[in-house]
Amino acid sequence: MSQRSARRISALIAVAGLALTACGGDASSVDDSTVDISVVPTDPADESTEPDVVLPTEIPTELVITDITDGEGDGAVEGDTVFVHYVGVLSADGSRFDGNFDGEPFAVTLGQGAVIKGWDDGLVGMKVGGRRQLDIPSELAYGEAGSGDAIPPNSAISFVVDMLAIVPAIDPDDEPTITVEGADAVTQLGIEDLQVGAGDEAVAGSTVVLQLIGYRGDTGEKLISTWGDPSPVTLTLVSDGTLPGILEGVQGMKVGGRRLLTIPFKDAFGDAGNSELGLPEKTDLVLVVDLFAAF
Repeated sequence: MSQRSARRISALIAVAGLALTACGGDASSVDDSTVDISVVPTDPADESTEPDVVLPTEIPTELVITDITDGEGDGAVEGDTVFVHYVGVLSADGSRFDGNFDGEPFAVTLGQGAVIKGWDDGLVGMKVGGRRQLDIPSELAYGEAGSGDAIPPNSAISFVVDMLAIVPAIDPDDEPTITVEGADAVTQLGIEDLQVGAGDEAVAGSTVVLQLIGYRGDTGEKLISTWGDPSPVTLTLVSDGTLPGILEGVQGMKVGGRRLLTIPFKDAFGDAGNSELGLPEKTDLVLVVDLFAAF
């Protein structure tokens, strides 16, 4: 079995495809020791209008956190991957330098130093559906270097951040043990719910956060797994955003759910198969999908 990063697998399955018809299916056996998924349901804020950032009365010399809306559920902790909308301005005069309320959510894993210290510290404790203002001193932002023309050296910066989803850190040991029996090629998508979720439902157009295990449909050989990668797979359920079998098969899942999809080769990688995944030509793809967030 080959292990590939979640980001690489996302690129491989994010391709345009054909329409398909969904039906029931049964192609697996599940080890009784399968571990339940720990999830936080999502409740995205209204993203139609970018919020105003209220400038601090004094330039901050330490991180100031102001919760505008509290949100629900457990707060984010170090190691969680969070998905946010945000807008950022200079604390001194309100000059806007960045924001994504009109675009795709931004994902960051907390505590890895992937963002400025003011974010790594300031997003801890936020809850899904929450809105928070961060007033960040220069020392916890871009310091003496600044950032391009937009953020001068030694600038304090202020953000309003909306928390869309929180995905807890994944333990590779929690990967489910599932045996897939090899079978003849199918002509329609097979869907089997191995575990029914209780959170938000994935619908057409949703952004979803997944863990995937892939198998050859003809032999049941395990080909790929994203459970060993710290970054989850993120896809948008649109016709030009992923394989048609995934587009159709994930819709209707709820956060916390686990679903087995038997995808006809025409709705996976077609006649050519996919050598990167080790999937031969004209071979069905079987996926075990765990849904961690939908928004």
